[in-house]
Amino acid sequence: MDVYFSSNKEVISFCEQLFIYNKHIELHWKTSEDWGNHLHITYQQLEHDLADSVAKSMVDVFITHRLSNMIKGITKDYYYYSNEDEIEKILDLTHWLIAGEDDESMQVRNEKDDPTQLLYSLFISNIKNTSTLHFDSIVNFRLKVFKDYLVNIVGLAIDEYKREEEHQEFVNMLREYILKKEPSYNIVHILQGKSFSFFKESGKQFSRMELRTVMQNAPLYIVGLDEDEWNLAPLIAMAPKRIKIYGDLPSEPKTLTVINVFQERVDFEPIQKFPFPTYSKNQ
Repeated sequence: MDVYFSSNKEVISFCEQLFIYNKHIELHWKTSEDWGNHLHITYQQLEHDLADSVAKSMVDVFITHRLSNMIKGITKDYYYYSNEDEIEKILDLTHWLIAGEDDESMQVRNEKDDPTQLLYSLFISNIKNTSTLHFDSIVNFRLKVFKDYLVNIVGLAIDEYKREEEHQEFVNMLREYILKKEPSYNIVHILQGKSFSFFKESGKQFSRMELRTVMQNAPLYIVGLDEDEWNLAPLIAMAPKRIKIYGDLPSEPKTLTVINVFQERVDFEPIQKFPFPTYSKNQ
């Protein structure tokens, strides 16, 4: 098999990956004025085993050296972004959607989709039944299905980016609001749960009626908070000097929002440090 790469970095990456996937080959590397780097591969195995190794290696090379530029090109040409900072943020989000294994990224992209498997199927279809391969040619002319898929993924990444921007604007507005508001309490203790449980400095739990009264006395509509929101809204209405959150999930979304809004006013502690054990047992 003869394989051609125009880029020195890409041919080195390809060779490294190929030897990881396949120990039964010999490589002869020379340079050509017309085609750049020329690899002549000899093998002592079934032909489909070599094709599989070459396809996997080319997928790795593409993801490492070509994918980011393709994403940036789509962001500029299809979605008309020109600000470099915005393009970089969309690039990061797109990589997260493609490679992320967390529940959120898989849900956004549709967890049934496997971008790496799609790439592999495209490369292997171009490798089978041929003994001469040009990496540039495959990337430029044979990956339309993947590029169409990527246009959709970049679109999803842009939606995520806009949501993050809107959320940050909302957080900044809440920060400004609580900075100007006179605190109603010195400290409020919070227990994590499906919804927060709020406790006074004395250890007595706030009742729903007390929370409702506190929220009704604050113009929460100014900052776009609903009076039926029972996690962030009570804290914004109280604007306490200190907040202590107790639980086992510091990265839980509503907890992160409180930390982002109140910043240095918030301490997160493990559930074992909750100072009012009677209430924690009832939870």
